[in-house]
Amino acid sequence: MTTMGIALPPWRPLLRAAREREGRSPTSRWLQLATTAADGSPRVRTVVFRGWADAAVLDLLSDRRSAKAHELSRQPAVEICWLLSKARAQFRLRGQLLSLPSTLEERERQRHWQSLNPAARALWGWPDPGAPLEQSAAFPTELADGSSIPDSFLLLRFAIDQVELLELGGHPHRRRRWRLATAWQEEALNP
Repeated sequence: MTTMGIALPPWRPLLRAAREREGRSPTSRWLQLATTAADGSPRVRTVVFRGWADAAVLDLLSDRRSAKAHELSRQPAVEICWLLSKARAQFRLRGQLLSLPSTLEERERQRHWQSLNPAARALWGWPDPGAPLEQSAAFPTELADGSSIPDSFLLLRFAIDQVELLELGGHPHRRRRWRLATAWQEEALNP
């Protein structure tokens, strides 16, 4: 099994199978993204998985005005936790934010923007995330097809270099790790 001519890492089919067990639940696309704030403290938030750009490269979308965008500009290393409750599986993905060539970035931003429905696009028409709420602020419910891409629409593309899988069923739990540095060779770990 390949994507863009590159063999899939062995953890990808396991992740796909775990996501399939979640059915049509939107939570199967929710990830927790951990970043580091300017003061060195950890930050975590839930984001939506937007697809694979390559065998071990995933896409998320964000608002350029958000704290996470500023945090990632200083410290591009992240950990992503993907908990799939029906599968009783927790995937921990470590990686780095990629800096894309401007033409590729614009093409990919356009592709992702067009893939969103009007209600999902509306989030980028809202006031600055985390700013004090103004009672008169406008929060559109939709940005129609054909709307131009706001400057705040940010593609976050991460190259994954390590994955741990904690399987929470059975006794004891099972924990495995794959690292790009070892050509994704599986390592068994204590849970």
